[in-house]
Amino acid sequence: MTELVDLSPERTHELDRRHVFHSWAAQASLDPMVVTKAEGSHIWDQDGTRLLDFTSQLVYTNLGHQHPRIVSAIQEQAAHLCTVAPQHANAARSEAARLIAAHTPGDLDKVFFTNGGADANEHAVRMARLHTGRHKVLSTYRSYHGGTQLAVNLTGDPRRWPSDHASTGTVHFFGPFLYRSAFHAETEEQECERALAHLEQVVAFEGPGAIAAIVLESIPGTAGIMVPPRGYLTGVRELCDRHGIVMIADEVMSGFGRAGRWFAVELDGASEVVPDLVTFAKGVNSGYVPLGGVAISPAVAATFDDRVYPGGLTYSGHPLACAAAVATIRTMEDDRVVEHADALGREVFAPGLQELADWHPWVGEVRGAGAFWAVELVRDRETREPLAPYGGTSAEVAAVVAGCKRRGMLPFVNYHRIHLVPPLTTSPSQVREAIGILGEALAEASGEARG
Repeated sequence: MTELVDLSPERTHELDRRHVFHSWAAQASLDPMVVTKAEGSHIWDQDGTRLLDFTSQLVYTNLGHQHPRIVSAIQEQAAHLCTVAPQHANAARSEAARLIAAHTPGDLDKVFFTNGGADANEHAVRMARLHTGRHKVLSTYRSYHGGTQLAVNLTGDPRRWPSDHASTGTVHFFGPFLYRSAFHAETEEQECERALAHLEQVVAFEGPGAIAAIVLESIPGTAGIMVPPRGYLTGVRELCDRHGIVMIADEVMSGFGRAGRWFAVELDGASEVVPDLVTFAKGVNSGYVPLGGVAISPAVAATFDDRVYPGGLTYSGHPLACAAAVATIRTMEDDRVVEHADALGREVFAPGLQELADWHPWVGEVRGAGAFWAVELVRDRETREPLAPYGGTSAEVAAVVAGCKRRGMLPFVNYHRIHLVPPLTTSPSQVREAIGILGEALAEASGEARG
């Protein structure tokens, strides 16, 4: 351990560029930031610069970095039982499953553990196909479901294109997104009604008896944090019930408090939306040890009461990961973290970002919930032309990101959007500081662009 701790940032960077093959990147031009330390809502880079981490890394450090209760739980579990094969029961996995089931919607009381979100979605679709005897799966454009073969084909953004050979039984449709409506809607109510009518038509044309599942991010994450209009998920649930289609809610990013609720489906309205399957990962244990899973309804689970489920993973329900989940969920319960995230969204993010939108001409829209927010950057508010092309970037967006980092804040950037997605434990003053930094970076970058 001493050898790793004492490895210099320079040596770390050298070894990374020599030996590490990075995801979603052209390798030759990479110059990754070295993270040398992290605590709470901050990380430190190779120069010793402290940065507010408004990425939560990949939107998973929901309780922040180095949370003592999670670290202690992992250490205690390692001292007691580091690992055990998934066919055996162990205390960490059993208690993690109980705690997860205590917060999932409705009666989703069975949990199948995976290593992360992509394989959770893979297994959810496999369960749906076996349960229904059907093959087609519908998912939205502007979505992300993972990097494995089926999950990336479910994905509705450019990351799918190099792997899509139209052979996985996946069909895409438009989800609701009023700011860039595919349905010429002018209100949230119109967008909801027209998006549901579109989905119903897609189901009719694809053949209801051929569709195993509809997979939706309850709130699309990297695609833009588009909170669906109230009633949309209820409408999808009703459509699935009508045709015997399995509803899969992908809560990998939006679950476990990120949107100010335990699960983002709770935001839909007065009536409870209960999917047949809910996939999760990331925030379930703040990403301290890889863990994901599928929460399963009684009807789907019963399919495999006397029929072997043909799937599994070597590290399913790994004790160290499950111990981290137990500590994370108990901490969230004890410290009312979900309620804190909800208040951050309503009382700090929403008014602060709206004030930013009111004065800066590059801000086309701000949207989000809890600690899950996107700032849509445009060249022109009237035409809504993005500040960077779909699937790409631009000098202006790069300047905004660089300006944020120089001022001490690390934002999550995707195409023409800045996402502000800090740990749920971030303080109101830290959120205000980050919004102020973003405002200064926007003013600087737009001034340079005009000059």
